[in-house]
Amino acid sequence: MEYFKTCNGIPVYISDTKKGEKTVALLHGYLETSEVWAGFTKLLKPHFRVIAIDLPGNGLSGTQQDENSMEFMADVVAEVLNHSKVDRATITGHSMGGYVALAFAEKYGEQTEKLCLFHSTPNPDTEEKKQNRDREIALIEESKLDLILKVNIASMFAGENLKRMEEAIAMISENAAISEPEGIIACLRGMKSRRDMNPFLAGFDKPLLFIFGRKDKYISETVAAGLIEKFPNAKALILENSGHAGFLEEPEISSQKLIEFINNG
Repeated sequence: MEYFKTCNGIPVYISDTKKGEKTVALLHGYLETSEVWAGFTKLLKPHFRVIAIDLPGNGLSGTQQDENSMEFMADVVAEVLNHSKVDRATITGHSMGGYVALAFAEKYGEQTEKLCLFHSTPNPDTEEKKQNRDREIALIEESKLDLILKVNIASMFAGENLKRMEEAIAMISENAAISEPEGIIACLRGMKSRRDMNPFLAGFDKPLLFIFGRKDKYISETVAAGLIEKFPNAKALILENSGHAGFLEEPEISSQKLIEFINNG
């Protein structure tokens, strides 16, 4: 079922399978929309209720005028779950969605059953990354979003997967083009200003799952290995044949791990 609901003052596009004793909330990444989870949802819905939304500033959802902070987006997710009468859910976030998931877990611990960071980290932006965000904001303000899409979306995938991921790349690009430029800029500002969440995660007492790609161009093997070592109580999956989008590149392995995690911890 797909519908709109005003949450935290903005219209939010929601996809909800409605059925299942346990619920998993899927939060997409930068330049994505809830549509990116469509195939993955089909693998999960025989087991759980699956809720996905267009995060503020993306797809068909509204946006803050200046900045979509991770906390603001977490508030929107909380309102969606409240409206859906979901008391607790496994919050699963891809890339930027992982930053939102962390903010949600911090603010709404009672609604967080488990946490999955899918190609995402608790680390803040480096100075170099902040400069890259500023460059992207400038390009969008110059009506050059197409240049960002051409580079960033293909870079999500391992090189050897580009050919078979052509349809996925086209889908993500088309959906990103639907988003209002102001919304994408607001998300870039939110990611740039987000806090270091390592201290929070160090005290997080719920089950945690990291999923990383061996061939990820955005999160190096060194960074991934460092986080797995830093949080020894967390479960972890390294996808050998994935870049930054394992739920598209290796959906069966990814879904099996997430299903096992939700059911058994």
